[in-house]
Amino acid sequence: MTWSLLIRDPATGALGAAVASRFFAVGALTIVVEGGLAALATQALVNPLYRSRGLARLRAGEAPEAALAALTAADPGAAHRQCHILDATGRIAQHTGAGCVAWAGAVRGTDISVAGNMLAGPEVIARTRDAFAAASGSLPERMLAAMQAGEAAGGDRRGRQSAALLLATADPYPDLDLRADDHPDPLAELGRLYRISLERFAVFRRFLPGADHPGVFDRAVIEAALAREARPAGR
Repeated sequence: MTWSLLIRDPATGALGAAVASRFFAVGALTIVVEGGLAALATQALVNPLYRSRGLARLRAGEAPEAALAALTAADPGAAHRQCHILDATGRIAQHTGAGCVAWAGAVRGTDISVAGNMLAGPEVIARTRDAFAAASGSLPERMLAAMQAGEAAGGDRRGRQSAALLLATADPYPDLDLRADDHPDPLAELGRLYRISLERFAVFRRFLPGADHPGVFDRAVIEAALAREARPAGR
């Protein structure tokens, strides 16, 4: 019912995940990203517990392949699950259970993993992967271009309803967290939300506390940066 994209930017260490589906609020259940650790997507007959349990295993030092093998081994419904993981070093693990609804499968490349089920065909994930490599612009723009390419190749064979995008660099919480839970063109809506985030949020986010610093709480410094760097609406 879903396809998802996991990426790692070797230049910045950023990790990202994007997902689209003919399913309400797909981002609420499927994707998770933790800066410096991993991006993970759980889908098909989704098991949301893979997110918290998978990240816990990765934090404990397990490799993605071992963590995913442990998750599926302990799950009686593993044959109906799809899950993939991309960690902060670029290692990838993928699982597509034999009971997932066709078309279902996964592809990978350097610092990228794409998986989907109930798709129009294998070209959906192949074009998503290839379009990310060919895209230009910011990391969110490249991710959205890749997902749009998968949509153009047929996407979820039932249609479209929701999409989400997460991006994290150094912190346990994301730099960017966008969701379109019920929309006639959810990927386009994510693009609109991303552009709005540049008006103020993208600047403000830099001053929040992080894993290695307490943040900035001098409002004059924050307001000066907003006045200097925030983009006007629509740019």
